[in-house]
Amino acid sequence: MSTNGNGSNGKEVVQKGADETSVEGIGGNVSGAGPSPESEPGSVTAGKAAPPPGKLTKADFSSDQEVRWCPGCGDYAILNSVQKVMPDLGIPREKIVFVSGIGCSSRFPYYMNTYGFHTIHGRAPALATGIKASNPELSVWVVTGDGDGLSIGGNHFMHAIRRNLDLNIILFNNRIYGLTKGQYSPTSEFGKKTKSTPMGVIDYPVTPLSLAIASEATFVARAIDIDVKHLSSIVESAAKHKGVSFVEVYQNCNIFNDGAFEHFTERTVRPERVLYLEHGKPMVFGKNRDRGIRMNGTRPEVIQLGGETGLNESDCLVHDMHIEDPSVAFMLARMEQPEFPQPVGIFRDVRRETYEDLLAHQIEESIARTGRGQLHKLIHSGDMWVVE
Repeated sequence: MSTNGNGSNGKEVVQKGADETSVEGIGGNVSGAGPSPESEPGSVTAGKAAPPPGKLTKADFSSDQEVRWCPGCGDYAILNSVQKVMPDLGIPREKIVFVSGIGCSSRFPYYMNTYGFHTIHGRAPALATGIKASNPELSVWVVTGDGDGLSIGGNHFMHAIRRNLDLNIILFNNRIYGLTKGQYSPTSEFGKKTKSTPMGVIDYPVTPLSLAIASEATFVARAIDIDVKHLSSIVESAAKHKGVSFVEVYQNCNIFNDGAFEHFTERTVRPERVLYLEHGKPMVFGKNRDRGIRMNGTRPEVIQLGGETGLNESDCLVHDMHIEDPSVAFMLARMEQPEFPQPVGIFRDVRRETYEDLLAHQIEESIARTGRGQLHKLIHSGDMWVVE
């Protein structure tokens, strides 16, 4: 590892080409303003021991790096929400790692005053798997986008989820390739005209939540970038989940796909077109809470409440995010505008033993049965070949 001498104030950085690997660690000034007066024990600030322990703040998780997203980008809101949530988790900064691939969202680790790993295109889940498996005490976060995570990284995404490592995966979905200037992505709508599809997209889009649920994710949620309060609550819930958590965030790319979600995310129309899922509560939406979701055979349908219909909230489907069977969560993930309100919130939250715990148990059992191994003995055992 080399030290970046371009004014990084102690932050160790290896900067290479766009598809190469960089590693950064905690240290350096917080937001360029010097070390925070209140930090966790054992952390490093500009090469010195941290001050006595105290309550961390959002500023403690903000690095000294200039944020280089386009003005007005939805990424800012997501970064702000994550930085706000971090102090409430009570996890020391040196126990947190943010891992990313390639894309606009993948600059995220630079802006977090924690450990970070800017990896290669689509491979963030694979690197995060190794980090978590080798050091289970770390809080490991994967930040990705619809292109990075679902195209070249789709295979790694699926396997990290099915293994149920205790990872937190946040996918920024803007339905476009932003860093490469406006090509269609795996989540772009059918028929959408982009620089790479001038006659319209003829691929059917991926639904990120459906893919995560089909891969048996134990925590699945969705939020909207500009609904900051709700987004922060989702991020906090994901962080506290034991097992893999997947959060899709509808994120506006105001340069290459502006307004992709505004037909239901704008404040003036959101109450009528967004369904906020709340555990144990009926699925009701509308400014006057006068519409709901109920089952009609095997399909959900929108119903009008009150008035001549004689229907009320008791006729609506009650949300249960702890159902072990993923079928209901999958059904909700398939609900789309304009036929249905767009669901956001926690779709699924179930418990299952994690990969790293199962791995640790296997290692313990092996040691108890045969004792601690020796590397030299292992290398010189079994089938061997000598090349002369």
